[in-house]
Amino acid sequence: MGDCLVLLLTLLVASPALGMPSCFFDGQRAIYRGCNLTQVPQVPSGTKSLLLSFNYIRTVTAGSFPFLEGLQLLELGTQLTPLSIDREAFRNLPNLRILDLGHSQIAFLHPDAFQELPHSELRLFSCGLSDAILKDGYFRNLASLTRLDLSKNQIQSLHLHPSFQELNSLKAIDLSLNQIPLVCEQGLKPLQGKTLSFLSLADNNLYSRVSVDWGKCMNPFRNMALEMLDVSGNGWTADTTRNFSQAVNGSQISSLVLAHHIMGSGFGFHNIKDPDHHTFASLGRSSLIQLDLSHGFIFSLNFRLFGTLKELKVLNLAFNKINKIADQAFHGLDNLQILNMSYNLLGELYNSNFEGLPKLAYIDLQKNHIGIIQDQTFRFLKKLNTLDLRDNALKTIQFIPSIPTLFLGGNKLVTLPNIRLTANFIHLSENRLENLDNLYFLLQVPHLQILILNQNRFSNCNQRHAPSENPSLEQLFLGENMLQLAWEAGFCWDVFKGLSHLQVLYLNNNYLNFLPPGVFRHLTALRGLSLSYNRLTVLYPGDLPAHLEVLDLSRNQLLSPDPDLFTSLSAVDLSHNKFVCDCELSTFINWLNQTNVTIFGSRDDIYCMYPSSLAGSPLNTVSMAGCSEEEVLESLKFSLFILFTVTLTLLFVAILVVMKFRGFCFICYKKVQRLVFKDPSLGRESDTYKYDAYLCFSGKDFEWVQEALLKNLDAQYSDQNRLNLCFEERDFVPGEDRISNIQDAVWSSRKVVCLVSRHFLRDGWCLEAFSYAQSRCLADLNGTLIMVVVGSLPQYQLMKHQSIRGFVRKQQYLRWPEDLQDVSWFLNKLSQYILKKVKEKKKDSDIQLQSVTIS
Repeated sequence: MGDCLVLLLTLLVASPALGMPSCFFDGQRAIYRGCNLTQVPQVPSGTKSLLLSFNYIRTVTAGSFPFLEGLQLLELGTQLTPLSIDREAFRNLPNLRILDLGHSQIAFLHPDAFQELPHSELRLFSCGLSDAILKDGYFRNLASLTRLDLSKNQIQSLHLHPSFQELNSLKAIDLSLNQIPLVCEQGLKPLQGKTLSFLSLADNNLYSRVSVDWGKCMNPFRNMALEMLDVSGNGWTADTTRNFSQAVNGSQISSLVLAHHIMGSGFGFHNIKDPDHHTFASLGRSSLIQLDLSHGFIFSLNFRLFGTLKELKVLNLAFNKINKIADQAFHGLDNLQILNMSYNLLGELYNSNFEGLPKLAYIDLQKNHIGIIQDQTFRFLKKLNTLDLRDNALKTIQFIPSIPTLFLGGNKLVTLPNIRLTANFIHLSENRLENLDNLYFLLQVPHLQILILNQNRFSNCNQRHAPSENPSLEQLFLGENMLQLAWEAGFCWDVFKGLSHLQVLYLNNNYLNFLPPGVFRHLTALRGLSLSYNRLTVLYPGDLPAHLEVLDLSRNQLLSPDPDLFTSLSAVDLSHNKFVCDCELSTFINWLNQTNVTIFGSRDDIYCMYPSSLAGSPLNTVSMAGCSEEEVLESLKFSLFILFTVTLTLLFVAILVVMKFRGFCFICYKKVQRLVFKDPSLGRESDTYKYDAYLCFSGKDFEWVQEALLKNLDAQYSDQNRLNLCFEERDFVPGEDRISNIQDAVWSSRKVVCLVSRHFLRDGWCLEAFSYAQSRCLADLNGTLIMVVVGSLPQYQLMKHQSIRGFVRKQQYLRWPEDLQDVSWFLNKLSQYILKKVKEKKKDSDIQLQSVTIS
């Protein structure tokens, strides 16, 4: 996650298209990524970081940099042209700590290029370098070099220059992803006597594709101490691993990474054997503390497989195909503390499986297929404190010992047996627990501090367990259950009665439409409560704990909440409720605009749902002026006075006009009557349009449109249909300009129906047709355009397009129903909208479609 965040920030800095500056200096950092530079720019002497990747710099010489005493990081990697580095190119950077040339194709590198460079880390990964970089003395005199990254190059043999003997600060060397088939004692002789924290020879096909004469090759790590040696991804079989172990016999290796190997027969195969007690036997004198054998094909853990690894503390066997554990497989691991066997094929565990592990503290067995475990399997592991059995197929927990931490989520537990259990942390989410009696049982577990029961099925209660005092429980997670079914039956309202020290409670997604009176009364220490994603419409005084500080009420159906409920809180989330914006809500709106309580999320997510005229309007923009009784009374008096005066005046004027111009009025009346009733061609659209509607949709949606709309509405598809529809595939004139076709279709149709889908938003012609339809709306001053949103398109995707954004802000649109049984009704409504004759707008008022949303 951290690496992804760093990459995202890097892209934001490097990309001008995202609106972020890519070429700037902020006092200490000079960032010139992707600035089309052909040479190193001049920067102030106080610069600490200079980033020059993604440019076209061809040459770096001793004169490329002025004297930059403060520079600590120089990034010259990823040049978009071959790079040449001359003699003593970095001599003017006396305090450089990191030199990054990675991902640059180095065309020329002078043997003295790195001289006078006191840096501590040199990154030369993916630079197209050959064996010469190691055997020709490029790194001599670099006394302060601590890390050397030469991964992803074209190094084919490993023969270090004698100057490596002088690199007393060197601690890490990465040679992974090269083409080194063989590493022998003579090649690494300059490193003898040194202690390295990290040495990687991973992904080189090392020893796997050549015949090795170990008598001549001997021990490549003789007289060396390695804290971590990574030889993963080299395609080692059990025989190769055994030969390597024998060769390095006696070399001090604290951590050995052998991941991504091919040891083991896998499931259903026997051509490659599983490792046996000879495979790792010679590592017994290496003082090995950690061994990583993950991502392989080991099917069976054989007898005394690790018998000589007396000092091993961490063993990783994850992502293999382990299905069998032989008796005494772990014998000899007297100091093992952590065992990871996750993501394997274990189906049953027996009492003898983990014998010989007296100090095992953590065992990870998640993501297997374990359905049966014998009672004594874990009980003799006296030091065990964490057991992870998530995502298996367990139906009982009779075998569980009393240990501090239990992970049992993602299994098939329907009920819990009445066993003696002691734990600090229990994770039981994603099971099938239904009866709240199981919750009462768990709340009685001594020393329990955190209990996670999300995504179960709690919905009924026999209440055979009386509430008990639990002075230790601090966090309880009960989200995504069905507590409403139990509580509406009147049972288990006292489930939280004994939890006087509970601080955090999650009850989200429980279908709650009410809170039982006093259900939180005894939670005197509760500080955080989540009630989100429920169906609460109202909260009453006393419903919430007195000392609550943080409350999540988002995604409920609150209509007009009492602000007095929230005044004691420090933070609250009230987003996405169904507030009724009338005078009854004015007190809450005033509190919302003035409160010091932290409101989570955006204020735009706290909006009106009713009345329809204010639907979607943020509460902080809604005016409650005129809601006081005095203002309403004064306004009513004034309105009555105006109404009476205007009515009397109009009546008097009308009498005078009729009496004075009664002949002219009669003539006008007859003209209007004749215009309205006797000449329907005038002012009516029905006879002036070639089509009832123009269907605008993406060509990729044609099959769906044909099945869903055309066969049910278009008269040419069925005699029972009454609409004459126009669409591109049938009615556009072949060979004619597409714009002209679109214009003719828009202006020749009474209505334009745009079927907005994901394909529509990516189709420029569809968006062009949408714009033409909007133009006609403005020209005719009527609601010609009907917009139908198809599929689960969120609002923000519609708002990305300017023409659609303008339409959505001013007018409402239709949404294709999700339920098939509603389609016929929807098509009938759509037909009415198409055939409906819309009057012209007056006084710039908008004619809006009634929103049709099928939930």
